[in-house]
Amino acid sequence: MEVKILNEYIKKGSLIKKSPDIHMAASLIDVALITAKTAMNIPLKEGNAIVIFRELYESLRQLGDAKLWKMGYEARQHEPSIKILTYSIISNPLALNRLDRFRLIRNDANYRGYKITLSQANDIVEFWTKYGEEIIKWVKL
Repeated sequence: MEVKILNEYIKKGSLIKKSPDIHMAASLIDVALITAKTAMNIPLKEGNAIVIFRELYESLRQLGDAKLWKMGYEARQHEPSIKILTYSIISNPLALNRLDRFRLIRNDANYRGYKITLSQANDIVEFWTKYGEEIIKWVKL
């Protein structure tokens, strides 16, 4: 992520400069993997779409937090955590454009009472299935 973008997040209060913390990063990665594995083991249906979506989103956010901690930053909002993941090296970089849409869907669900659809939950499940391992590998670099 460019220094200019990092500085904009710091100025907005979305990001705080800290010392790099590889232990925090490792813990966040572990928790993200446990959460994602659990979510992926739940059969997806309309009644639990919101739970699966939120938990997979949370796993992605935690991976973004982990990468930021490795770089010496602490996210105070979700936007920088998701933004850093758009720099991931994956087989289909265009797919990373879906990450901010996932953030907005989650915000609508959490703060506006928006009901997450089966299709939206399926979209994040598909994303995690295709790119989760590649993102994890990049975060661990």
